[in-house]
Amino acid sequence: MGKRRRKSRRKLKIAIGSAVFSITVLIGLYFAISFYFSNHFFFRARINGWRVGGMDLHAAEEKVGESVEDYLLTVFDRDGGKHHVYGGDIECFYVPDGSVEAALKRQKPMQWIGAIFHPDNNEVPITMEYKKELISQAVKDMDCFQIKNITEPEDAHIELGEDGYYVEPEIPGNRMVFERVLAKVEQAVSEGASSVQLTDEDYVSAKYTTESDEIVGAMERINGFENAVITYKVMGKEEVLDKEQIRDFVTVDGFDVSLKEDKITDYVQMIASKYNTYADVRTFHTSSGDTVDIGGGDYGWIVDKPGEAEQLIADLEAGKAVEREPVYSQRAFVDGEDDIGDTYVEIDYTKQHLWYYEDGQLVVESDLVSGNINRDNGSPDGVFKIVYKDSPAVLKGEDYESDVEYFMPFAYNVGIHDASWRNGKFGGEIYKTGGSHGCINVPFEVAEKIYQEIEVGTPVIAFYREPVELTAENAKISNAFSYKDPEKEEPGEGQEGEVPQE
Repeated sequence: MGKRRRKSRRKLKIAIGSAVFSITVLIGLYFAISFYFSNHFFFRARINGWRVGGMDLHAAEEKVGESVEDYLLTVFDRDGGKHHVYGGDIECFYVPDGSVEAALKRQKPMQWIGAIFHPDNNEVPITMEYKKELISQAVKDMDCFQIKNITEPEDAHIELGEDGYYVEPEIPGNRMVFERVLAKVEQAVSEGASSVQLTDEDYVSAKYTTESDEIVGAMERINGFENAVITYKVMGKEEVLDKEQIRDFVTVDGFDVSLKEDKITDYVQMIASKYNTYADVRTFHTSSGDTVDIGGGDYGWIVDKPGEAEQLIADLEAGKAVEREPVYSQRAFVDGEDDIGDTYVEIDYTKQHLWYYEDGQLVVESDLVSGNINRDNGSPDGVFKIVYKDSPAVLKGEDYESDVEYFMPFAYNVGIHDASWRNGKFGGEIYKTGGSHGCINVPFEVAEKIYQEIEVGTPVIAFYREPVELTAENAKISNAFSYKDPEKEEPGEGQEGEVPQE
């Protein structure tokens, strides 16, 4: 009995000893393996997809560096095109940067058993060095830097088309900035990147685009001019200066938008030529029932050409549509094409008779005595206007001085006035031998009536029914219709007055 107990105790001791030994061995083995993985990667570890299990730091870095031999950098341009730089062309080689070592240090050696079931997959940058003199050439050799493949950028600019001015957009082109592309490629190679994306900043760009201030400002100025449609109210009509005509005034030099003053001057001259009535030959219906053609004189509308040009430029610069009259330096007594109207004085030198109408109603008529035509003092003919009224007045000449009660000049110093020295004798052919120095002599009561009723500016239509030649200074200065320059050898038969030059 005792022997069996002793034998059982020995067996138990042996078993316990064996177990302790086994455990001790296993623990020792565990710690030994853990120590091994303190400087080796776990058996199933990978770096950048490469198996590095069981490798120490040096072996793992060599394994990772093997990928450099087949290195390829893909350069993506902004249009999606691909360009390549090959590792072999730049003699690049792997330079550890501590990333593999850091991955090794991140391992927890005591957890090597768990790593068998959950292996580590590490990603590290492939840092490389290369020969700079080779990478510069490699970038130059990319097809995107070959002249045949390069399209230069073109600036946006302003063009004139059938429908007006417009902006021709810029052409981006595809010329790259070599230095910027090289810098990005160098950085990518240094980091071992597999690709690099180029952006707009890596390209030579157009200096001016559709959004450039210069382009936008120039188009705003052009549109401002074209929006300034001018509607002239003239003689009961409308004369419209529209955007198509205005466009002809605009000149564009790059982004400098200005107005062609010569074109504006031409346009204003057209307006003046079309609507000036100064000294026009008019067909006039006389009180005798017939018609006469009479021009000359100083009556009628005159467009102030410098003033109108200045105002037109101001309107265009303002950029707004306007309605207005032209700028006049002289206005007729009434608006409309018939600028004489129904209120006027009619003087028929041939019949030596005068009529004064207001609103188409006869106010007064009378015989008269006009200038002595046989002494070259013939009264000026033409269409004039009452310049002013004076009462009383003293009429002075080289060899005379006469007092009158009412004086109403209409052609230089020639006017209508009373003439007491006529003793009531007017009309007939007195003017041919005993006429005045040019003034229109009428009876006192007629002069008084006209003076009391007439307004300054009222038209005066004075005409001869037969050809005459007027050579007196007052006929010249007043632009008389029948004035003849005595210094000319072959004077014509009458002349149409001209608009004075401003």
